Amino acid sequence: MTSNDSSATPEPMIRDALASDAAALLRIYNREVLETTATLDAEPRTLEQQLRWLAQRSGGHVVVVVEVAGTVVGFASLSPFKDRAAYRPTVENSVYVDRDFQRRGLGRVLMTALVDRARMFGFHSVIARIAEGNPGSIALHEAFGYRIVGVEREVGRKFGRWLDVTELQLML
Repeated sequence: MTSNDSSATPEPMIRDALASDAAALLRIYNREVLETTATLDAEPRTLEQQLRWLAQRSGGHVVVVVEVAGTVVGFASLSPFKDRAAYRPTVENSVYVDRDFQRRGLGRVLMTALVDRARMFGFHSVIARIAEGNPGSIALHEAFGYRIVGVEREVGRKFGRWLDVTELQLML
């Protein structure tokens, strides 16, 4: 498609998440909770829980959204990796794109924003934990320089089966 093609997808826009985005994030996230292993959450969030989760992200622990034609179609976050003080230079990422908008490069747009933010806030490394059944997520992370540092065997159980989790790390 050329940029003159009227059927082309509008240009995506990245911005910081707002409390008013909570319902859109909830819609995207809860679909993954209920239908996939993209998250090992087993129970959908309520709007109140989503608002609280957003409010807990501050400083370098950020949430960014990607909009297409004014609609939030994905989000990504940097969250504390562990509670202990010695782990503060490390963050854990999450990236979710509405299934109706996947395979359009929006995960790359979100990942670029996350890596930029992690560097801007002076973090030393970013961890990604990806449950089995998500090879596209592993490929996305590897394209940004993340390296597999381990596999946790059968640490999660969802949809009646045990799941391994692959841990990847990006050194900044």
